[in-house]
Amino acid sequence: MRGTHWWFFVALSCAHAQNALAPDPSAQGTTPLATPSVSEKWNFFVTETVTPLTFVAAGLDATASQLTRSAPLYGKHFFRKWAFGKRVGATLGDDVSQNFFSDFVLASALHEDTRYVRRGSAHRMWPRIGYAISRAVVTRTDSGAPTFNWANVGGSAMSAGLSNAYYPPVSRTVGVALVNWGTNVAGAGLTNLAPEFGPDVGHWFKRHLGWGR
Repeated sequence: MRGTHWWFFVALSCAHAQNALAPDPSAQGTTPLATPSVSEKWNFFVTETVTPLTFVAAGLDATASQLTRSAPLYGKHFFRKWAFGKRVGATLGDDVSQNFFSDFVLASALHEDTRYVRRGSAHRMWPRIGYAISRAVVTRTDSGAPTFNWANVGGSAMSAGLSNAYYPPVSRTVGVALVNWGTNVAGAGLTNLAPEFGPDVGHWFKRHLGWGR
């Protein structure tokens, strides 16, 4: 997930986490996960990518980058020369390529399991926050051993490099690519706050506001 709209993804994911994350391995705490097959990694990529959240977040991210005139630079006017639509398309391209390279291609090639396993409410809040963010650079091998998250770091770099194929010429620079790489890596850790705390937020809403009854 691209780093620039992580804040929206976390908020919206938490709001829906009670139902969306219940059957997911991330809700199983310390329960060991079965070794994922290549086809299961493909299914994981498709499931996390083909979701309304991806499209809504891409629209909000494109709006923010249009208002702040940040890369990719398609023009300062929303609808002149389809600037806003091109930004949405570029954002979707960034998101899909990062998920594809990180959670399928490199995860399969390097035998890494990039699924997030939450710590759960038995642990204190700040260690949980640190753990969730650290998963951007720490993950598990298919056999369950901890390892450096080459899939996310390398996949983010591959996605940032691929963006030069569809970004406008003014935004095809080393600086833009490095910024995208950094925000993608960091954003992957920040979005882990959703599966870590989402079930807690869902339980709170259900208990106090009657949501999901």
